[in-house]
Amino acid sequence: MLVDSHSHFDAPEFDADRPAVHARAVAAGVLAQVVPAVDAAGWPKLKAVCAGFPGLHPAYGLHPMYLAAHRPGQLSDLRRWIERERPVALGECGLDFFVEGLDAEAQQLYFDAQLRLAREFGLPVIVHARRAVDAVTTAIRKVGGLRGVVHSFSGSAEQAVQLHKLGFLLGIGGPVTYERANRLRGIVARMPLEQLLLETDAPDQPDADHRGERNEPAYLTKVLEVVAELRGMPLNELAAATTVNAKRLFGVPGR
Repeated sequence: MLVDSHSHFDAPEFDADRPAVHARAVAAGVLAQVVPAVDAAGWPKLKAVCAGFPGLHPAYGLHPMYLAAHRPGQLSDLRRWIERERPVALGECGLDFFVEGLDAEAQQLYFDAQLRLAREFGLPVIVHARRAVDAVTTAIRKVGGLRGVVHSFSGSAEQAVQLHKLGFLLGIGGPVTYERANRLRGIVARMPLEQLLLETDAPDQPDADHRGERNEPAYLTKVLEVVAELRGMPLNELAAATTVNAKRLFGVPGR
C-alpha cells in the first residue's frame, strides 16, 4: 500500500478521465492521496473531487505561484474553510524565488499568515520551497510549533537536516528518478527513514519513464522503486515505512 503525499488530482488535466486515473492508482497500490489546493477559487472543486473518490484527502491553502489570484481577505476565508472542513493539512503554501515577477514580500506575508493558521489549528503544513529553502526554514523556525512536509525537496543535505530538526518531512517524487540528480539521490539514500514521504505532484514532475507526459498517481511506484534501490531496501518495507510516515503526519489512510 502506498500514499501519494502530494497529488493535484483536482487539476483540469484530469477532468476528461479522472475515474480511470483513480482506478489505475488503486490498481498500482496507491490507496490514498493528499490533494493540496493552489488558490481559493479552486477550493470548492477540490472538495467535490475528494468527496467523489475513496482515499482522497484535501488540504486547503494559497500557493505562492498563484500570488496574482490571492487577496488578503482570502486568509479569513481559509480560516473558515479549515474550521468547517477539517482538512488533513494546510497547503499548498510557501515561497517561490524561481519564478520571475512574484513579489517576495507579498509571498512572505501570505506564507507567514498560513503558518500561523496551521499552528493555531494544529495542522501539518504542506510547503512549496523552490530556491527558497533557507527562507522557508527561517519562517518555520520563527513561527514555531509546526510540523509538515517540504514537498519536492531540492535543497542541500544540511538544509534537510535542519528541516528534520524542526519536525519537517521531505516529499520525494519524480526528480529523484533522473540519473543526473546526484545531489538529491545522495540525500535520499542517507536521510532518516522517518523523514521520507513519497509523492508524484501529478500532473506535474513526471518520472524518467514518463518524461514529457502527464504525470499521475499510479506512477508513484516508479518513485518507490528508485528510492528503494538508492536505500538498499525491499520495496514492501519502504512502502510500509512511508505509509506509516504519512499516517503519522496527516492521519491517512483511514481518516
